[in-house]
Amino acid sequence: MKDHFLIPGLQLWRWRSTAKNQSIAQDISPDEVDWLLQELAGVDRLFLRLQPDQAIPSNVSFSDLDRAWQQRIAERTPVQYLAGIAPWRNFELKVAPGVLIPRPETELLIDFAIAQDSRLKAGQWVDLGTGSGAIAIGLALSLPSATVHAVDRSEEALAIAQSNAESLNAKIQFYQGNWFEPIAHLKHSLSGVVSNPPYIPTETVSTLEPEVRLHEPHLALDGGTDGLESIRHLIQTAPDYLISGGVWMIEMMMGQADTIAALLSAQGSYDRITIHKDLAGIERFAIAYRK
Repeated sequence: MKDHFLIPGLQLWRWRSTAKNQSIAQDISPDEVDWLLQELAGVDRLFLRLQPDQAIPSNVSFSDLDRAWQQRIAERTPVQYLAGIAPWRNFELKVAPGVLIPRPETELLIDFAIAQDSRLKAGQWVDLGTGSGAIAIGLALSLPSATVHAVDRSEEALAIAQSNAESLNAKIQFYQGNWFEPIAHLKHSLSGVVSNPPYIPTETVSTLEPEVRLHEPHLALDGGTDGLESIRHLIQTAPDYLISGGVWMIEMMMGQADTIAALLSAQGSYDRITIHKDLAGIERFAIAYRK
C-alpha cells in the first residue's frame, strides 16, 4: 500500500504556478506540470483549484515532487521517466531509461494491423525490438485471435515489457536476442512482422533534443551511418519468416520512404508496397506483403 502525504493546498498551488513559469522559460510545455502532479503525486488540478485551503493527499512528499520537477528542468529528464509511466493508445505503460518512450504516431501501426484480413489477424505476429512492449501489447489486445511474439536485445527492456504485459493481461511470448535470431523456429509461419527499429543516422543522434539525446537508449535510436542499417536487415530477413501474403510493417524517419520502398522492391520477395503518413502528414510507415 502506498504511503500518503498531506501537503497544504496553498503550498501546492504556489508550487504549480512557479513550476509553470519555469517550464515556459525553459521551452517546456506547462501542461507537463499538471501531468506530473496527476501521475506522480496523484493530485488532480481541478481538486487543487477547488480546495486550495485544504491539505491535499499526495502519493509523494512535497520535496520529492519538487525534486522530480527540478530534475526535469535542470537535466531535461523526460517527464514520463520521472513519473515512470507513458500513456499509449488506451492504456498506460511503465517506462524507464532502459526503454524508448512510446510515441503517439507509433499507435498507427496497431491500426494498420487491425485493418488486415481475418486470416492474417488470426495468425502469428512478432514485434521486433519491443522496448516497453507497446506494439506487442497493442497487437495482443487488438487481435485477440492472434499469437503474439516479442523480441528485444535488452534484458532490461524485456523485463519492463513483460511487466507491462502482465499488468494489462496481454498474452505475449518474449525472447531475448537480435531481431529474428531467437525465433528461428517460427520460419515461414508469421502472418505479421512489425517493428519500430532504430532509424536515426548516427551523426544525427548527437543533434537530437536533450530529452532524447541524454536520456533515451541509443540502442533504440541509432540506425547506423544512414539510419537504415536495421531496416535493411529486416527487409532481407523477413521473407524467410513470413507466410505467403504475410504483412511487413515498420516505422521510419522522414525522408527515408523512397529508399525503403526501393529496397523492398529490389529484394524481390515483396509486393503491394505502400507508404503511409502519420497524423502530421509525414511519411512515417512502410507496409509490404510477402509474395
